[in-house]
Amino acid sequence: MSRQSIISFLATLSVVAAALWLGRSLWVNYMESPWTRDGRVRADVVTVAPDVAGLVLEVPVRDNQAVQKGDLLLRIDPARYQLAVEEAKAQLAARQASLAMREQNAERRLALDEQVVSREDRDDASNAAAAARAEYRQAQVLLEKAELDLARTRVLAPVDGYVTNLSVRPGDYAEAGAAQLAVVDRHSYWVYGYFEETKLPLLRVGDAVEMQLMSGQLLEGHIDSIARAIYDRDNPQSRELIADVNPTFNWVRLAQRVPVRISIDRVPDGVLLAAGITCTVIVKPAGAPAQAQ
Repeated sequence: MSRQSIISFLATLSVVAAALWLGRSLWVNYMESPWTRDGRVRADVVTVAPDVAGLVLEVPVRDNQAVQKGDLLLRIDPARYQLAVEEAKAQLAARQASLAMREQNAERRLALDEQVVSREDRDDASNAAAAARAEYRQAQVLLEKAELDLARTRVLAPVDGYVTNLSVRPGDYAEAGAAQLAVVDRHSYWVYGYFEETKLPLLRVGDAVEMQLMSGQLLEGHIDSIARAIYDRDNPQSRELIADVNPTFNWVRLAQRVPVRISIDRVPDGVLLAAGITCTVIVKPAGAPAQAQ
């Protein structure tokens, strides 16, 4: 064999060996490293519902608008509730006058001699004054409730965030307790990484995490917690509250994916987060692999 043939053979062997080594490294990295493409950005969404019913007079926000906690989101017609406050004030004044009269009657009877007013009349007067005080307190509570209802005609933002999927308009009728719009809490973004169960031993709470959005932008965070249960599709519960065992199973058993909650520590300037977007999650263990805590 000529020298040139030997060199060509060794070169080919080196290329093949390098390709095999590279392929094995990529395979090991893919199968055993703690990372997943199945990451999803999540956030707390507050559904905003008025505490009172009525016609919507004003919606001073736009869809996707940023709002601060306490900003006005919508205003309900306050006319009926203003009248309720006036009625409660009148009722309170009547109860106050009745209380004053009952207390004066009770004081006069107590000041009279027992030969003039019987003990029973004194007790009746005292009981009537006590009942008047209770009615007066009840009227005070009714006034406070009416004032609270009036204040609740102004629906305010419960958190700092973004109005999303706005569909309510002036002229709509808002039911008490019925959701009218949603606000995404802008301080609550986190990521759910769905890791294969075979990689759970490589994860532990507190490990540093790098998240790459589909746009290429990077986020930094750490593992906050690991889910302790997922739904078992092969063993649902029947209507009789007993196990409904599937008589057939798939021949190929794939590793289940378990949600891992990741707190976002740093968001670079200019990165726009939206709940629902996907990302790649790469965990950087602090030390040797350990059981998830």
